[in-house]
Amino acid sequence: MCNTCGCNITPGNHSLVMAEQPKNGVTTVSVLQNLLSHNNHQAEHNRAHFDVSKVLVINLMSSPGSGKTALLEATIKRLRDSLKIAVIEGDLETENDTKRIQAQGVPAYQITTGTACHLDAHLVHTALHHLALENLDLLFIENVGNLVCPASFDLGHHRNVVLLSVTEGDDKPAKYPVMFRSADLMLISKTDLLPHLDDFSLRKAAQNLHNLANVAPVIEFSSKDGEGMDAWIVWLQTEIAAYQALLLNKQTQRPKIQQNNPLLDSKPNKPKFYPVNK
Repeated sequence: MCNTCGCNITPGNHSLVMAEQPKNGVTTVSVLQNLLSHNNHQAEHNRAHFDVSKVLVINLMSSPGSGKTALLEATIKRLRDSLKIAVIEGDLETENDTKRIQAQGVPAYQITTGTACHLDAHLVHTALHHLALENLDLLFIENVGNLVCPASFDLGHHRNVVLLSVTEGDDKPAKYPVMFRSADLMLISKTDLLPHLDDFSLRKAAQNLHNLANVAPVIEFSSKDGEGMDAWIVWLQTEIAAYQALLLNKQTQRPKIQQNNPLLDSKPNKPKFYPVNK
């Protein structure tokens, strides 16, 4: 959570922040710890709702413009005859992506966060009142476009999928380790552009992910020409089957959460500075 961009306060936790303003010796760190605790409690409540309805929930994260909504459109076209799908959309403003999803004939609910550059469990819980979970097999949460904050918040979902567009560069997993450590799957998007981008290496992108000690699978795809979509669909179907098996054993699935916040660390990491050779 960040005090600079205001993302520590969302429309979902605003009342909690106001109730816990630092006073009488209560530090900002304590307030942030309490907010994370409230978020995690709400996330478990959300997950219980999902599990009762037996709906697998996937959190899609990426930088803006990586192709999350295009992926959802292509996925819905492939699966809408076999699975009941819904989408929760997160953006700072507008309902553009929600309208695109609704045009595919599936339920979609828009969350506008204002200044907050991520979704939290409270915001997702509000959205659940607008969706009939009992009628769903698969729910996607398209998080706010951001390669930092969304990885730190449990929404009550089951799996994290992180998109990396070939236009962003193959070094992004190394530059944004918190986000990519949280990935249960990394999708490399817009591969149809690779013939025009000789500086992007699929091998290096995957290696940079695995250098983070994350052995998550990597799928390369293009929503435009359909390349790689079969592998993505198989991954989804496999995850749904595994989740259903867990439910039969009265267990659930939890995502990787990277609550990496220097304000909450007793020994915060110091910035690293490197000399530049002129």
